[in-house]
Amino acid sequence: MANEVKYTEDNIQTLEWNEHIRRRAGMYIGRLGNGDNPSDGIYVLLKEIVDNSIDEFTMGFGKTISINVEGRQVTVRDYGRGIPLNSVVDVTSKLNTGGKFDDEAFQKSVGLNGVGTKAVNALSDDFYVESFRDGESSFAHYSRGVLIESGRRATKEKNGTLTRFTADRDMFGENVEYRMEYVEPLVKNYAYLKRGLSLNLNGTVYKSDNGLLDLINDSMSEEPLYPPIHLEGKDIEIVLTHGNSYGENILSFVNGQNTRDGGTHLAAFREAIVKTLKEFFKKDYAPEDIRQGIVGAISIQIQEPHFESQTKIKLGSTYMWEKNVKKDGQTVQDTGPTIRSFVNDFIKTNLDNYLHIHKDIAPVMQEKIASSEKERKEISGIQKKTKERNKRTNVYNKKLRDCKIHYNDKLAKGRQDETELTSIFITEGDSASGTITKVRNAENQAVFSLRGKPINCYKESRKRVAENEELNLLIAALGVEDDMDNLRYNNIIVATDADDDGMHIRMLVLTFFLKYYPDLVRRGHVHILQTPLFRVRNKKEIRYCYSPEEKEQAIRKLGKGVEITRFKGLGEISSDEFVNFIGEDMRLDIVKLSDEESIAELLEFYMGDNTIDRQNFIRQNLKSEEELEDINI
Repeated sequence: MANEVKYTEDNIQTLEWNEHIRRRAGMYIGRLGNGDNPSDGIYVLLKEIVDNSIDEFTMGFGKTISINVEGRQVTVRDYGRGIPLNSVVDVTSKLNTGGKFDDEAFQKSVGLNGVGTKAVNALSDDFYVESFRDGESSFAHYSRGVLIESGRRATKEKNGTLTRFTADRDMFGENVEYRMEYVEPLVKNYAYLKRGLSLNLNGTVYKSDNGLLDLINDSMSEEPLYPPIHLEGKDIEIVLTHGNSYGENILSFVNGQNTRDGGTHLAAFREAIVKTLKEFFKKDYAPEDIRQGIVGAISIQIQEPHFESQTKIKLGSTYMWEKNVKKDGQTVQDTGPTIRSFVNDFIKTNLDNYLHIHKDIAPVMQEKIASSEKERKEISGIQKKTKERNKRTNVYNKKLRDCKIHYNDKLAKGRQDETELTSIFITEGDSASGTITKVRNAENQAVFSLRGKPINCYKESRKRVAENEELNLLIAALGVEDDMDNLRYNNIIVATDADDDGMHIRMLVLTFFLKYYPDLVRRGHVHILQTPLFRVRNKKEIRYCYSPEEKEQAIRKLGKGVEITRFKGLGEISSDEFVNFIGEDMRLDIVKLSDEESIAELLEFYMGDNTIDRQNFIRQNLKSEEELEDINI
């Protein structure tokens, strides 16, 4: 009989607001992380503070925001109205307290729940805020949400708010720091979305005169097939063009917030483009043909947006606005038009008019759609034959060890939300796939085993790639044959050996994704599994090291006479050890692709003809096997 677990009043706890945030940080900022990944929580901290300043500008106050980022410290100074002086402590340390609940003081803002600044405060080992109003200021100084000092004083500073915080190493790790490669695009997007606003980041000023049109022109890595179409209306702005690359590259924003994972407005945009163009050309084109190679952006302004999490990267709102109003003495909910109908109506009217006026663009657009249709039908036929052949030979089931969340290639009924937890490991050979399969979490981790090296897709025709059995099976396993939205796994993890062959296979798989499914990379789904290169141990302790530097540190820590093992393949790592490397703390390197980077140039450099430039790059960056194994005890 199981031991009885007592549950009494002694088990009930009431946490202080800051302690709750620190214990449940994921509820407020998503993942933690040290800044190596653009999804790490420290960038949410930065956004929460800047969003407050953006909301001031949106309301017509303050045309300049100064942002200084150094290491793990951020300072933001705006010239808006400033926090009401008597409320500085309350709005920075009392949950669900703030000005965003008042529709008159803030309209179409990003901050809504009275939580953001408090989360930054609680997760910073040093947090300082000072509000300047009409010759007087009010300040508050905290450490991890605990008030150290507050007060009032006279000032000659212009009205506005100064906020300075330092991300807490206890929460984010000893090596936590902001990477400017992630901060700069974030600040640039603010400028594109808020015309007339100047953002000074570490001395560099970002400002846009043409909004989303500047964003697309500045970020396109290839020549568009026709000049971008720029349409604006009340509470909506869109840009649209086509290129020759595969996939879709559509950015979406709500009230100046970059909704990286889209939401109702992006779905409406994609639907409206298809519907409008089908009606304009009077042809029943497939949606995927119309959207193939599309490059665009949509920005909408709505009242009190509802996001699917505190990190605000996916819009969940149905209506342009919702509010409670008094009617016949009762409180009833009043709603505006649905986001879907609002976006559809705007695009249907304005895009149709644009194409009738600019008659030179429509033929180019239609030729691109027709070309995509022809290629898709040809490829679809080849893939269908390959799929049928594989079903007959039962190859598919042998290569994919699926996770329990999935059944018969579909998400189990009622468990769609769990797809965010799923991962698929792409491995090479039976040994590695067998090891991972044995120790994985079968509930949400799948394994796909490659046989040998995939073909180099860079210079191969789409038809030749479609005939490749390995890649066809991989795409079928991922579920993205027809639409990216059918992706069955949130994390695609390339898990290859840390040797020459493993690196080559890794490059071939990434080349395939970058050329034909770049959205998988742009949306942050593709990762590289980091497994230890060395095991250093003595009789009392074992340390796994992911670099020669970590190995040297372990040797110094454990002393002389240690045993050192160099892992060259995943199959060499025992199952008992491997389970530690693919659990909750597994090390993943996200495959990053900024909007400014040219996929064609990247692939030409790494996978094209062997050039002097590439040879020099390899010589400068590649560690030899001798260097890796040099122990220097």
